Amino acid sequence: MSKSKTILITGGAGFIGSNTLLHLFGKYPDYRYIILDALTYAGDMRSIPAHIQKSPNFTFVHGDVRDSKVVSDCVSRADTVIHFAAETHVARSISDNTNFFETDVIGTQRVANAVSNNRDRIDRFIHISTSEVYGTARSELIDENHPLNPQSPYAAAKTGADRLVYAYHACYKIPAVIIRPFNMYGPRQHPEKAIPRFITSCVLGEPLTIHGTGQSQRDYTYVEDLVQAIDLVLHAPKNAVIGEVFNVGSGKSYAVRDIANLILEMMRAGSPQNPSLPPMVNTSDRPGQVLRHAADVKKIQNVLGWRPTTDFADGMKKTIEWYKENQDWWKDKLHMRHVPIEVERGRVELH
Repeated sequence: MSKSKTILITGGAGFIGSNTLLHLFGKYPDYRYIILDALTYAGDMRSIPAHIQKSPNFTFVHGDVRDSKVVSDCVSRADTVIHFAAETHVARSISDNTNFFETDVIGTQRVANAVSNNRDRIDRFIHISTSEVYGTARSELIDENHPLNPQSPYAAAKTGADRLVYAYHACYKIPAVIIRPFNMYGPRQHPEKAIPRFITSCVLGEPLTIHGTGQSQRDYTYVEDLVQAIDLVLHAPKNAVIGEVFNVGSGKSYAVRDIANLILEMMRAGSPQNPSLPPMVNTSDRPGQVLRHAADVKKIQNVLGWRPTTDFADGMKKTIEWYKENQDWWKDKLHMRHVPIEVERGRVELH
């Protein structure tokens, strides 16, 4: 039986944070959970089921990771910190990047500082980074030693946060672990992201917007597989994970256009009474576009025995069904799906 923990999850009302909470609460109901979330446009309390919110082991703190007092108070009550809180949309970072550097870098510094000040009680600090720190792949598969070449303001901010956490581990000996997820998909993801944007466009009968030719390659992994990896990092012997960086991905890449076509095919098969589905339309390519991404996950396989278990098509079916069945969750978010970006001087497109 696992020793009881008090886990602080920053950004716990967001996509990956809420899915992590659901998994951990279901598996470890005796743990205590503190959720710190600013409830920006990407956070939604409806992502956390009522039975969890009513539990005596659940505490919600409405606050910002940039607020050092709030962060210090939350960290002082925990023995484990999982740090998701961040601005995460690449296109939005190109349009207006201030919040990205303030939240992703300064916010992470606030959390890392609080962990450092509570080193005597914090067992481990799991920082959720991103594969965007690598930029376009220089090899077929990207391992953890691949150079960091961020290509967007979002990626630059997350690279700063990633290296800040490592610096705090090296300098202040905080018990940090860094996870770099590749592209994730699944329930409760904001419709600004590609897969839920494609799905919701199909539901609404709107054209599916593709950046450029749609040939850029992405490694997509179902969110529950990432959550399983986080669970393993959370419970592994400390000497196996502290100070380490782990990629989490499928090791397979898919062209964005092929993903859109797969969604159209699945939506058509699921609605035989309405075989006519919307077309795909192309915009200019997004500035700073990463051309190719696929994860080398041998390290986490060898150290923790983790492997993705959800087939891409199966995960996509589950995801499509969730968005079809939970339209009230996403319809009030539709105004945030597209971001105006200046693709060349004087010409703005919605991305």
